[in-house]
Amino acid sequence: MSSNKNALIRYKTLDKCLKNTYKQYTLEDLIDECSEALFEFEGKESFVSKRTVQLDLQNMRSEKFGYEAPIEVYERKYYRYSDPDYSIHNISVNENDLKAMNNAIQILKQFKDFSMFKEMNGVIQKLEDSIHSTSQKSIIHLDKNEQLKGLEHIDVLYENILNKKVLKICYKSFKAREENFMTVHPQLLKEYNNRWFLICWHKKAIYNLALDRIISIETDDDTEYIDKDFDADRYFGEVIGATVSETQRPQNVVFIVNSQHAPYVKTKPFHHSQEIIEEDENGTTFKICVQLNFELERMILGMGEFLTVLAPRKLKQRIAKSISIAHLNYQAQNTTAEEL
Repeated sequence: MSSNKNALIRYKTLDKCLKNTYKQYTLEDLIDECSEALFEFEGKESFVSKRTVQLDLQNMRSEKFGYEAPIEVYERKYYRYSDPDYSIHNISVNENDLKAMNNAIQILKQFKDFSMFKEMNGVIQKLEDSIHSTSQKSIIHLDKNEQLKGLEHIDVLYENILNKKVLKICYKSFKAREENFMTVHPQLLKEYNNRWFLICWHKKAIYNLALDRIISIETDDDTEYIDKDFDADRYFGEVIGATVSETQRPQNVVFIVNSQHAPYVKTKPFHHSQEIIEEDENGTTFKICVQLNFELERMILGMGEFLTVLAPRKLKQRIAKSISIAHLNYQAQNTTAEEL
């Protein structure tokens, strides 16, 4: 049993003893009660030390956990609450606490229609009722799109990652002509730009599967699960987005943003490696160190004429080609429009 769970059981036991007005409890009695409570939960002999109980009483008296319990020692021997109506389960909250809880509820309500949070609806309602939350309009809005294809898979994937289950997935990428069946070891659910991905282990490599390309999912109980102890921060640390190459090394990407839009990039960096190289009246030159992937190109193109790639040459050429094709497309559309 975890130390946190042990502590919670001790606090609950001490609370029960200290509010009992029909029995007198010495420190030794409290130690015995805590040891017995742990024995009942763990099913094995468990001895609580004198120092542990003394520290528990000290923590309950303090503001550390918000208890500030009125514990007193009377007749220099027995422990009790000076207020017989007090309990750690009836902690009063002040106005600031209520405001903070209400703000948290408003944020949680943003997810109430999202499949993963449907079971939270009742909990959110209970929280609103318990703190007498006023019915107010939301002042925080989070970007979400419940109509995205593939969201129906999130619950199943989440449960199987949690329970470390191997999956048989029928998948069809945008480039593939036919669907493909894969046996995967799911490691992580990843969201980027309102699109969800399954990060999984398959054929001795990490794969990135878009949820909107998954056709079906089945649990494979006959295959032993491989837990890669996946570190998401490290794995995605050198990319923008969700596409990671196992063979590509990160490169220094240098770009200039005009003076009007440079503050936007300063306050919302493209990547944690971003740094400023130079600033003048024409704009600000930035550098990031990332892999060259699809998401990086889409982000750069999204800045339009306000951003110019300076290096590396390969990326600069790809961006220039995309802009050139887009320009030709608009020229063709203008010609068609004139004919109509």
